[in-house]
Amino acid sequence: MKQVLYAGVAAIAMTSGYANAQSEQVTVFGPWLGPDQENVEAVLKVFAEKSGHDVRYVGSDSFEQQIVVDLEAGSAPNVAAFPQPGLAADMAARGFLTPLGDDVANWLNENYAAGPSWVALGTYNGADGASHFYGFPYKTDVKSLVWYIPENFEDAGYDVPQTMEDLKALTEQIVADGGTPWCIGLGSGAATGWPATDWVEDLMLRTQSPEVYDEWVKNEIPFDDPRVVAAIDEFGWFARNDAFVAGGSGAVASTDFRDSPKGLFSSPPQCYMHRQASFIPAFFPDGAVVGEDADFFYFSAYADKDLGTPVLGAGTTWVITNENQAAHDLIAFLQTPEAHEAWMARKGFLTPFKGVNPDTFSDPTLRKMNDILLNATTFRFDGSDLMPGGVGAGSFWTGMVDYSGGKAAAEVAAEIQSSWDALK
Repeated sequence: MKQVLYAGVAAIAMTSGYANAQSEQVTVFGPWLGPDQENVEAVLKVFAEKSGHDVRYVGSDSFEQQIVVDLEAGSAPNVAAFPQPGLAADMAARGFLTPLGDDVANWLNENYAAGPSWVALGTYNGADGASHFYGFPYKTDVKSLVWYIPENFEDAGYDVPQTMEDLKALTEQIVADGGTPWCIGLGSGAATGWPATDWVEDLMLRTQSPEVYDEWVKNEIPFDDPRVVAAIDEFGWFARNDAFVAGGSGAVASTDFRDSPKGLFSSPPQCYMHRQASFIPAFFPDGAVVGEDADFFYFSAYADKDLGTPVLGAGTTWVITNENQAAHDLIAFLQTPEAHEAWMARKGFLTPFKGVNPDTFSDPTLRKMNDILLNATTFRFDGSDLMPGGVGAGSFWTGMVDYSGGKAAAEVAAEIQSSWDALK
């Protein structure tokens, strides 16, 4: 693991408002290596220069395992950026995290789009059994996206759908016109099935209240609750109709998710739409430019369900794992536009912070994605990442493969619930 040292300037700290007169060392541990490590280091360098603190970042591709080892050994960093809030919640319950306080939670509630969603995401039960706010969300990913080729839509006379009703009507219209609306692939090696879990999570947010979604991911309602079964069958409306999917429904489970969007680019198109998260352009054909050759739109909500504009996503939650003043100063820095704009001006960063200048984005595609995030009335984290690993990275994946192959939703959901019960 690479360690980078930033020596701040004490004189700047006196006017920054973040630090006390005496500078401290603050260590930050996160999941980023490569280009993203350079990006987070650039942000932390700004903090170091303004605060006078000695800021050190360490990245690891085994973050989830290493942070538990470090916490149990009493050698934790001052601040850790958790990709999985569920793991952060587990660490809070064991007494390893420091609450950030009501002032930070109130700031988040007022300054982030869908603020209450973000406060809830960082609120866990501590070792005392009481609920506290621990996690500051910083760096977000959006999953509620549908990718398409604007030229194909224009040639066929199709408009970008504004509601789920419109999206379903467009799906049927494409078939009536002799085309195939969707490319869907669940293949991902040992992780085959995960793309379908994102579909189900998005559809849960479009058919049920956020509170029901939260109960589902915590297993406060069973996985085979009729509302969950209905969301699985909503996915089936798209994926289990031979006319709706390139290659027919039988190809859904066997098609690798990395290959599935390629049908958008064939001539004539093998499909017109592909629902996938913000990372999928990495698997587009060489030379395809997002915003020109390909584009995306929001995976719409139902107009008749009055559930607002929910967004499914992921990201990192920053927590204090070894308290000192510099750690609190860093959390305070994350509440400034500058902390967000420093990464916005680079690559791979989205934020629900309403106080940033959108012109700072270096990439118009990221700015457009960020608009979806800022327009969200509800944000929810990827549900499978909040479930126990044996379910969210196990039986949920395999269950969705079984469902795509023809097994009934109720039967699949009951089997997933049985696997969850076995873990308790």
